[in-house]
Formats: sequence, structure tokens, C-alpha cells
Amino acid sequence: MLMASPISRLISYYRHHGFGATVRRTGLAAKRALMFNRMIVFCCNVDNAKIAPTDLPNFLQIERLTKYAELSPQGLQELTSFWNPKQAHRNIRERFEKGASLWLIRSRDHLAGYSWTLRGRSIAGYYFPMAQDDVQLFDFYVFPKFRGRAILWFLINHILQKLRDEGVARVFGDVAEWNRASLSFYKTIPFQSLGWARKYTVFGQTLVWWDEVDALSRKMKYKSRAPVPTVNQQPRISDLQP
Repeated sequence: MLMASPISRLISYYRHHGFGATVRRTGLAAKRALMFNRMIVFCCNVDNAKIAPTDLPNFLQIERLTKYAELSPQGLQELTSFWNPKQAHRNIRERFEKGASLWLIRSRDHLAGYSWTLRGRSIAGYYFPMAQDDVQLFDFYVFPKFRGRAILWFLINHILQKLRDEGVARVFGDVAEWNRASLSFYKTIPFQSLGWARKYTVFGQTLVWWDEVDALSRKMKYKSRAPVPTVNQQPRISDLQP
């Protein structure tokens, strides 16, 4: 989530969460490494999606921020205190500078979770080029004491509704294969799996290997002459039509 070195992230995590949590976190990191960062890529065709109506309970409020200056000191502290604060500040600034939106959801005036979106481009090298009406959904999070209350479900469906009102065509997201909680969550919202992929950046260039793309041909239709991508071949989103 944050672009700090592994050592500084580990030290910061230990200071904030203690030895036991750090051991569990280290084990999770090892599991991630063993799975080679394989990601599952998802797509939501906003126009055709069955987005659940989200009449928010009266104790929930959602706010959209588009500038760093819009963050209150309290909100900024809540977003950065549980990780590496210096790196978190830098990360948040960079995202706003690239045009990203930060969506905050509060429960009884307490920050419960957040998500980021970026339209027309990706926050970093992506699996395929993004069109102007495409949006990347990334880095959503619910604070531990608010989990199990459908907080994220309300937030993401609210975001999808707002993006549809703004004329967005498609929303893309990706989840690490090891992240079972996030994969389970994607089953509750109107996204479809596009396939499994690995992404690397070499000398500033993004290289993508698709390990499995059967979902592409099963879930989405190709133009008549567009070939189905194979392993290590990057599919072009321009070749896809909902």
C-alpha cells in the first residue's frame, strides 16, 4: 500500500502493533513472496452492472476528496497513524497530484474506511492502457474495529453509483491471489474476473504476463477478428466490448 522499504515498513509495523502481530505480518509477507505476486484482475461494466441501491444508514457518511488541502488534520492523522506516517503523507500527496479521488466513510463521525479511484489512467503501470472513461479502483481499507459491518460494501457501491452518474464506462480493480478476504469481497459487488496476471516494472517499462485469461472470453465478447490473448500476451482493452 505504501512505497517504503521493506525494513522501514517492518520496523514501523512493530512499533505500532507489537511483536505478535509483526510475526504474523512477516509470515503473510513470506506467503505473498511464494505466490509471486500473482494478481486477479477485475472489471465492472458500470452501465450494465446491477449496482445495489445504497441508502446509507443514518450513522454512515461518505465524503469524496480530490485535493490534499481538503483533508482535515484529524483525518490526515487517522489515515497515517497506523503505518509509516512520513511515507503515508508522501503517498497521499502523490495520489492527489495525479488526480486521484479519496473516498472516506465514517461511522458516527469516526473514520471507518476509505478507497481511492483514478479516472483515465492508473496510479502506476497497469495491465493494459486505460481509456478516458475507465477508472481504477485501488487501495480500499476498513479499520479493524469496523470490520464485519458491511462498511466496505456500502462504500464501493456508493462509489460505483457516483461514477456511473459521471459517465464512467468501466471500473477496474486487482487483488493479490493470496488475499482471500478481498477476493471474497469482490463476490459481493458487480465485478467480473478478467484473469490472473503478474506485473513487473523494468527500466520504467511495465511488463505483464497473463497466466490465465479464460474469464476474458467467458465474461466479455471480443470483436470478430480480435485474437484471444494467450499466456504472456497482453490483452488490449480496446479489443473488448461489454
